[in-house]
Amino acid sequence: MSTHPSDQDRPDEQRRRDESNERDEPFDLVGVGLGPFNLSLAALADGLPGLRTRFFEARPGFSWHPGLLLPGTRLQVPFLADLVTLADPTSRWSFLSYLHAHDRLFRFYFHERFHLLRQEYDDYCRWVATGLAATRFGSRVDALRWRPDTGLFEVEVSAQADGHTLAARTTRTALARNIVLGVGTEPSVPAAFAGLLGPEVFHSAEYRTRRAALAGAGHVTVVGSGQSGAEVFLDLLRAQPETGQALHWITRTPAFAPMEYSKLGLEQFTPDYVRYFHGLDQSAKDALLPSQWQLYKGIDAETIAEIYDLLYERTVAGAAVDAALLPHVTIESGTRTAAGRIRLICRHVPQDRVFTVETDRVVLATGYAARRPTLLGPVADLLDLDAAGRYQVDAAYRLATAPRVSGRIYVQNAELHTHGVGTPDLGLGAWRAAVILDDLTGGAAYRVPPRSAFTTFGAPTDTPAPGPGPASGMSRPTTGPAAGSTDTGAGPAAGPAVRPRRGDVPAPTGGGGQWTDRNGP
Repeated sequence: MSTHPSDQDRPDEQRRRDESNERDEPFDLVGVGLGPFNLSLAALADGLPGLRTRFFEARPGFSWHPGLLLPGTRLQVPFLADLVTLADPTSRWSFLSYLHAHDRLFRFYFHERFHLLRQEYDDYCRWVATGLAATRFGSRVDALRWRPDTGLFEVEVSAQADGHTLAARTTRTALARNIVLGVGTEPSVPAAFAGLLGPEVFHSAEYRTRRAALAGAGHVTVVGSGQSGAEVFLDLLRAQPETGQALHWITRTPAFAPMEYSKLGLEQFTPDYVRYFHGLDQSAKDALLPSQWQLYKGIDAETIAEIYDLLYERTVAGAAVDAALLPHVTIESGTRTAAGRIRLICRHVPQDRVFTVETDRVVLATGYAARRPTLLGPVADLLDLDAAGRYQVDAAYRLATAPRVSGRIYVQNAELHTHGVGTPDLGLGAWRAAVILDDLTGGAAYRVPPRSAFTTFGAPTDTPAPGPGPASGMSRPTTGPAAGSTDTGAGPAAGPAVRPRRGDVPAPTGGGGQWTDRNGP
């Protein structure tokens, strides 16, 4: 792994930018959280002259799913799905630039793998996070307030005083015209396990750091069959000859199924599909999403194949393998026995049969869920939520707010219900960041292509014309709000119009005449 420069090691020009940027309040945009999506936004914003940004993260440094950085595990998207390339291939913050900076281009060339090691992706993101002048780690945003008298957001930030410990913290208020929330998702724990969390039951997000707690357990159960569940089960299966552990792998999905990876199937992770999905009625979206689980909750074929091959190898000459794979099973309750074991009451759904599994340890690979951060408490009454209490998010990723709020609040990876299965996908991260920046600058940020898929997702409404124009059934893009979006009146939505590549940023728009896994976090 590479080493990363400290603030003191940055070039003089960047240090000067740091110091001057502190005096640039109000910021045009303040980001809360620094996972890959807000880091992508920070990296692309770095290439826009005149745009004043700051991104705060409570953790002391960048770290991407540390509990799942297992040896040999890879991203499920190609390396072009880095932080910037699909929006700006010339950016200094591309993965290829990272390889060049670390003298690894030829090694990567001969490595001949399109999908990155997760550990290398994590290191790449850390390199970008350390190099950007606008990032501030060890800085927790505690509250967000809207001040109608100034037309600005007040961002209450609690920062580490010494950069090394949490013992001493200082609190300050940053002023911002606009906000982008990139707080990520949090581990989802089924109700059956809510009272059991501890050394014996934990989420897969902690697997690598808590794997030692599995030592000595005679029986381990993995719950959940997405990529994380498969990788945890495979890791335990590999170690089984040494540990002697019996294994159960339980999932409520109908099968241990591969992720959709056909070329036309992957077009559901394009901007075209996002725009189509966003234009659907919310009832149609809510009905469609559960049926698409194999697009973002499946397992890559290579992992499935290795699991099968290990099971096959261990049954040579009639040998038995102490592993049970149980699909289409729900876990209705979990309790501790008098002997200290975990008893799971399970139901096979198609057969409607109840059975019991007793185990010593449980690893919950049960996914992640979007959360509404407590920092929004002071502005909660200004958010216009839907009937289910969810954010309403327009085509430019702006939250619907009360009319008196002239500033914009953008979200990243909190809009699955409005924008579809591509929401947590790293391959759409740079495009979404470009859409936000395009909206923020009134169309002067990055060229957003009008069409990216061969598939026509909606009903055709006209005769398709030859060439790279809009897909059949899609009207030619305009600079106004995208179809199905809710215009908040805060300025132009980021529609799919072709914009100028970049240049001097014009006068900001909005905000009172100012600026507006598949592997995600």
